[in-house]
Amino acid sequence: MPGLYSLLRPLVFRLDPENAHKLTLSTLELAHKTGLIRASGRPGEHPLEVMGLSFPSLVGLAAGLDKNGDHIDALAALGFGFIEVGTVTPRPQPGNPKPRLFRIPQAEAIINRMGFNNLGVDHLVAQVKRARFQGIVGINIGKNFDTPMDKAVDDYVLGLQKVYPYASYVTVNISSPNTANLRDLQKKDQLGGLLGALKEQQHALRQQHDKQVPLVLKIAPDMDEAGLGVIADTLLRHEIDGVIATNTTLSREGVQGLPHGDEQGGLSGAPLTDRSTQVVKDLYHLLGDRIPIIAAGGILSAEDAQAKLDAGAKLVQIYSGLIYRGPQLVRDIIESCHPR
Repeated sequence: MPGLYSLLRPLVFRLDPENAHKLTLSTLELAHKTGLIRASGRPGEHPLEVMGLSFPSLVGLAAGLDKNGDHIDALAALGFGFIEVGTVTPRPQPGNPKPRLFRIPQAEAIINRMGFNNLGVDHLVAQVKRARFQGIVGINIGKNFDTPMDKAVDDYVLGLQKVYPYASYVTVNISSPNTANLRDLQKKDQLGGLLGALKEQQHALRQQHDKQVPLVLKIAPDMDEAGLGVIADTLLRHEIDGVIATNTTLSREGVQGLPHGDEQGGLSGAPLTDRSTQVVKDLYHLLGDRIPIIAAGGILSAEDAQAKLDAGAKLVQIYSGLIYRGPQLVRDIIESCHPR
C-alpha cells in the first residue's frame, strides 16, 4: 500500500481535492473488501492506557477524514491504533458552498472550510454499529450551523446522548473555524456551561448504560496564554477526561503568497507543526499528567510525532500528514516513536 500510494498520489493530486478525497476513500474501501490491504502497523505490541482505555498504539486518525463513519474498517486496516470519526451534528447538513477544500503542496498544507458537512448523527451511529473494527473509535460531535448559539449546548447534549453507547470516547468540537461563532464556546463562561452540562449528562449516561465513555475537548491553536489558562482551569474544574490539541489555525504563516494561501478556512499541515507543538507544551505545563493530551496538527513525520510526545502528549493523531505522506507515516510513527 505505501508504494502504491506513492504511485497514485500525483494522479490523485490532479483532481479537485474534495473529489479526490471521495475517490481515495472509495478506492481504500474496495481494496479492503478485496483483501488488497492489510494492517501496515503492528498495533497491540505496546498498548497504552489512557483515559481508562487500552490504545493498541499511540497513533490515531484525526476527525474530519471520515465524517460519517462510512470507512472505519478500511481505515483501521492502515494500522491506526484508534480512529476518530465525525464531526457529526444532530441533523444532516450540507456544509459550506464549494469549493471548500484546497491543497497547498508547496507547503504540505491544506485549507478547508467544509463547515461540518455530514449525514447526521443517526447515520453515523448506524455505520459505527455496522463496523467490524473492535478497536478504539472516538466520535467527534458538533452543533448544527443554524442552531442559535444560546441553544448550542442542546445540540452537544443530544449528540452525546446519541453516540454514547457506541463510542470509545466522545470529542467535543468547539474549535472549528468554519461554523460561525463556534469558537466563542471556548470563552470562560460559555465553556463552563457547556462542559458542566455534558459532564452531568455523562454521569447519567454512565448509570444508564453501565459504561464509562471519556469526554474529550478539542481546542484551537489560536489563543493566547490567558485563553489557554482558562481552558486548562475549566477542564480541571469539570474533570474532563482528555484534550485534543489542536484543531486547524486561522493563521496564514507559512503559506503567504502561495496559490490558495489566502483562502478562508482552517489551515492544517506542516505550517501548523510548531504552533501546535507549543500549545501541547504550554497545556502540559498547566495540566501536568492530570488530564491526558492527544496531539494533532502538523504531524508529517515520526520526528514531528515524537516532538509532540516530548512536549507532553500521550497520543497523536494525523490527517494532513496522511494525505501528503501516505499510510507509511502510520508505520513510521508506530515503529519509531515512544511515549515519555
